[in-house]
Amino acid sequence: MTDAQETASAPAAQAPSGDSPPAPVPLLEPREGIPAVTSSPAELARVVDAFAAGTGPVAVDAERASGYRYGQRAYLVQLRRAGAGSALVDPVGCPDLSALGAALADAEWVLHAASQDLPCLREIGMIPVRLFDTELAGRLAGFSRVGLGPMVERVLGYALEKGHSAVDWSTRPLPEPWLRYAALDVELLVDLRDALEEELRRQGKLDWALQEFAAIAAAPPPPPRKDPWRRTSGMHKVRRRRQMAVVRELWTARDRVAQQRDVSPGKVLADAAIVEAALALPDSARALAALPGFGNRTGRRQLEHWQAAVDRARALPDGELPQQTQQVTGPPPPRAWADKDPVAAARLAAARAAVTARAEELNLPQENLLAPDTVRRVCWEPPAEVTEAAVATALRGHGAREWQVGQTAALLTVALAATPPEE
Repeated sequence: MTDAQETASAPAAQAPSGDSPPAPVPLLEPREGIPAVTSSPAELARVVDAFAAGTGPVAVDAERASGYRYGQRAYLVQLRRAGAGSALVDPVGCPDLSALGAALADAEWVLHAASQDLPCLREIGMIPVRLFDTELAGRLAGFSRVGLGPMVERVLGYALEKGHSAVDWSTRPLPEPWLRYAALDVELLVDLRDALEEELRRQGKLDWALQEFAAIAAAPPPPPRKDPWRRTSGMHKVRRRRQMAVVRELWTARDRVAQQRDVSPGKVLADAAIVEAALALPDSARALAALPGFGNRTGRRQLEHWQAAVDRARALPDGELPQQTQQVTGPPPPRAWADKDPVAAARLAAARAAVTARAEELNLPQENLLAPDTVRRVCWEPPAEVTEAAVATALRGHGAREWQVGQTAALLTVALAATPPEE
């Protein structure tokens, strides 16, 4: 048993509530030291063999360069498994990790906040069949702080090094302090998994967690976001369709440049500058240069590039301008329910209150008990016959897991049936 496992087995470290635990012990170095970075096919082959021969769950983490590079690709992958130790793999030097993924196909992968890392891992050929998400496990167990650092402190009694999570992981060579930080991120992940599994079992929630983990592992990649330019920060200030067209054209032009340069779009042109240009509708590069965000450091060529995007929006026929609101399927925003359908609004209020009360009883976040979007959809278009079986079927149709159906179908049935009929 490792020191971390002994700490995890202590009763005071397992419970998410109660007396405060003792001060955490700083974890300053990985157990076997900082592993060398794997950056060549030959080195990767040795890592694959070592991890294929390992036993038990495998801890997996990935570091991205958000805010520095275009997209969300992985720039470092960290792994740890009993019998294999730790490994730091450079996806720049080893862009195809499908052999490593295949070697771990039968293993349970332990990740923290799996949904954040799975997309970039999938891009390099690493796709888990089974997983354990320690962040989600913490939520289901009722922990109020579920970041990796707070969880390791509360559950295992160790303090992880902080301060390098937001650095530019595309930097080469990676500094030693960053590599130490990265290795420590997977150092105790399996120990944390084991302690959380025991806590979930004690609370009677382990099967719930396993259903959630299976759903994450089986979920297909999310579809591309429709009209991503609408998420430009400050978009709420843009009211007219012509102005919205400027946002769309500038956002698209910026995205193309960012992709070509492999830099974060915000480093090419700030969202605030896009919004300023949309509001002002400048008719020349000189007028554009006078706006915030297009100042002295913007070269003439860049100004002309951005002004060309503005001009394209200015020249669009009215019929090609974007609509004020994005067309979406499903129910309208809840704030509009009272006007559109007061009876549905009453159903939603009753259902929300019921789900909130049950979540508090179970000591877990409301959104983990049942997704808010699922609640809205069932309330907007309830079954023709409001019975518990019909409500359960509707919940499954919206992707609810069986444990969620078991905990909420009956109370939602009561909430829907108690709503007064429309006059």
